[in-house]
Amino acid sequence: MIASTRKCPVCGKPRSAAFTPFCGARCKDRDLVRWLDDGYAIPGPKAPDEDEEIA
Repeated sequence: MIASTRKCPVCGKPRSAAFTPFCGARCKDRDLVRWLDDGYAIPGPKAPDEDEEIA
């Protein structure tokens, strides 16, 4: 079996099989916090506010 050469997307260290695609629990948790704090976003038009009426 060939070892993966991909790195942890958060810190760049080698991946851990137990925490793939991350190197460990710390980077896994940091990524989760980024998602929860809207640190990641998909480009596109601004979504309408809930108070705005959709025409």
